[in-house]
Amino acid sequence: MRRRPGGELRDRLRQRDPGFRLVRRAARLTVVASLVFYGCRYGLGNVTLATYALFGTVATGSFAQLPGPAAVRARTLLAAVPVAWALVAVGTVLAVSTAAASAGMLVIGFAVAFAGVGGPRLVGLANALQLFYILACFPPYQPETLPARLGGVTLGVALVALAEVTLWPDPAPVSFARRLAAAAAGLADLVDALADVLVARPGAAEDAAHRHDRAAQLLDEVRMARLPVTARPISAGRRDRAWRDAAGAAQEVLAVAESLASRPDVTGSGDADLAAALRRSAASLRRSAEVAVRRPGTPAGDGPEPVRPLPPSWRAADPARLRVEAAVRALADQVWTHATAVGIATGPRGRRAARPPEAGADRFWYAGRSAWSLYRQQFRAHLTPRSVYLEGAVRLAVALAAARVIAGVVNLQHGFWVLLATLSLMRASASDTRTTLRPALVGTLAGGAAGGLLLLVSPERQAYAALLPLALVLAFGVGPLLGLGWAQALLTLLLIVVFAQLNPSSWQLAGARVVDVAIGAVVGVLAGLLLWPRGSGSDLRRNAGAYLAASGRAAERIVEALAGRADARPAVAAARRAEALATSSFVQYHAERDDPRLSHVEWDRVLAAGHRAGYGGQALLADRRPGALAPWPGPAAALVARATRLSDGYADVGRQVTRGRVDRAPPPAEPDGDIARQVHAMVRDGEDRPEVLSLVEVDGWLTDLDRHLRGVSGSGPPR
Repeated sequence: MRRRPGGELRDRLRQRDPGFRLVRRAARLTVVASLVFYGCRYGLGNVTLATYALFGTVATGSFAQLPGPAAVRARTLLAAVPVAWALVAVGTVLAVSTAAASAGMLVIGFAVAFAGVGGPRLVGLANALQLFYILACFPPYQPETLPARLGGVTLGVALVALAEVTLWPDPAPVSFARRLAAAAAGLADLVDALADVLVARPGAAEDAAHRHDRAAQLLDEVRMARLPVTARPISAGRRDRAWRDAAGAAQEVLAVAESLASRPDVTGSGDADLAAALRRSAASLRRSAEVAVRRPGTPAGDGPEPVRPLPPSWRAADPARLRVEAAVRALADQVWTHATAVGIATGPRGRRAARPPEAGADRFWYAGRSAWSLYRQQFRAHLTPRSVYLEGAVRLAVALAAARVIAGVVNLQHGFWVLLATLSLMRASASDTRTTLRPALVGTLAGGAAGGLLLLVSPERQAYAALLPLALVLAFGVGPLLGLGWAQALLTLLLIVVFAQLNPSSWQLAGARVVDVAIGAVVGVLAGLLLWPRGSGSDLRRNAGAYLAASGRAAERIVEALAGRADARPAVAAARRAEALATSSFVQYHAERDDPRLSHVEWDRVLAAGHRAGYGGQALLADRRPGALAPWPGPAAALVARATRLSDGYADVGRQVTRGRVDRAPPPAEPDGDIARQVHAMVRDGEDRPEVLSLVEVDGWLTDLDRHLRGVSGSGPPR
């Protein structure tokens, strides 16, 4: 049976536009833009009001890419209105001269772009906010029109916000919380299967392997590089920090589970006590999954329970059982961290979850901090030339300021279009920007030719008024579906249709559009060639290498702190800063074209090795006070020596990563003796303090770090 042509068209459209989001947005934008433009231009007869109402609509309806469901996006747009007022006012005042407007463009261009450090909402608003200043900073210098300009912007933004929730609202996207809840449920199934492995249930090993693959697949869905930009919890606020910690702890649960499952003597090595401990951890993961999908801000109950005391049977355990015991306890620690972080992310502001009675360093230092202090800290961390956020902000600000200078000096008729082209076509690397040049120019030329022909055939304003809804649908609905060339062609046609109604126009308007886009694109290419032309590639190598070295140092200091020899806090803080830079570089790298020079490094493994050192070590330090290993100086000294060798290995691999190729595995950081056997001997000789098992836990963690580090060089098992 043949399908109807309409069904085939819908299928093709669904493939290009899942959920019909572009179609919905184009429909909303067409309705609102037509309404405000017709009402202001023809109903009120106010050209300035019509111009700013239309561009306020287009800026927030098309250029803004905001996260969350429709109601959240609407609130974000309304909250941005005062910022838009300020940018329009500053642009209106600085339009007095080219020099003032260009200097303002440099400062505001950087400030607005760099504000994206604060989170996805600020990233999504950046281009729209840039447009408000860009439009206002061009002649004619008319400060007396400021009330009309602000009124137009307010009208446009308010109607877009209203349309978001009333006109064909988009289906709510899959939130990070739901993705993480699914991953936690998958981990719970894996941990239950490991409990069956411990008690040697028939078929448990195969079941655990299958559940491991499923859990790893679900956890892959919460990696930052795999998420849409608007779904990443990257803001400096308390909730997003807690979500990141919850995801990090979930990754650690998987890593410890992998380590536990890879032990050759694990099957049948446990008893009912250890199996019950694993099942309690699985139940806690499932509770966390339920809490994660609750509405944020609702009560979370009494919070997760701390790790339970060891069963009395541990004193009779052999070395193999001690290793399993330590791994189970480490897994329970990470489950508690995950549950606590989820509680902070979903709980009311200022809520602090209960901590274990023997807590050490505070993993959740941010829970009681003000939003202002958290954002200030995040911005300060990225005020470095190693930050891709800083580089991108400087690159864009210089390009926009240069384009404003050219437009003012040459006295272009529609200089606004020059900056619009630079903003729209510029990418994070010179090569990516160059790839946009040809289709953009061809598309603009085609659109300009069609618009010029239209101006020659029908110069009457009424014709363009009738064409406006069609031009809006084509520019914002059809163009993005067909590619950059079509998008530029149809946007050019739309701008000609709009400006033909604002002022008397001739066919030369089409030529001006082509020239302006060409100038703006060339400015963007030159800025990309002069300022960090390789994009995030070199930053990724440098920052990932520094992250490995900092993680190795942190691991060494953590073991020294547990042995009572050092303060680990400075090294841990340095590793956190290095992680932020490396992660942002990695995320930016995935947004660019593949660089063959970076294909020699498994970047996921690099970040996993750093993550295991940082998060695993912080969990050990959080639940044990500094000096916890000091009562047993011999084994503690052996662990410190091993941690030092591992730190050297991390630094060595970090230097190789910085060069862009890892072709040499570091020397193995073999233990100085069998720690588990030493602990077993001490227990047999009368040692009855449960804290002695921490020696085995630290030893297991260091073994896992060595495994992850070898995975980076390809000589170890994949993560």
